[in-house]
Amino acid sequence: MERLDALPAGWEVWNEEPGGRVVLAYRPDVFDSEAFDPACLPTITVAPGASPDRPPGRRDRVEGWYAALYMEPRVRVRACDAGFADRESAIDGSLDVADRFARGEIDYRGAYRQPREAYLDRLDELTGEP
Repeated sequence: MERLDALPAGWEVWNEEPGGRVVLAYRPDVFDSEAFDPACLPTITVAPGASPDRPPGRRDRVEGWYAALYMEPRVRVRACDAGFADRESAIDGSLDVADRFARGEIDYRGAYRQPREAYLDRLDELTGEP
């Protein structure tokens, strides 16, 4: 998809299913176990359905798409959650989130229940946050 060819700085397509789910990853080159823990790889998921809060295993059909920013597998920046009518709109929305993240404009610290100040300070440097 052309839109995914022009990702914001630091983002890569981690996975793309034809006509389906898309996962974007932020700086996988530094989330390599030496500079940053690979489990903390920020990702944006675009998927069909109503919400990432939807219980697993639900098979009933849900219209629409959503995009969600994850700082870690269980740490989601809920302020970035958004629903969309179609896949293309969801991808556009995810690119906006990716751009704002790369410029340091997203407050991801609030998504953490446990303070991780040293890690988050390093992540601020990586994203250009002051």
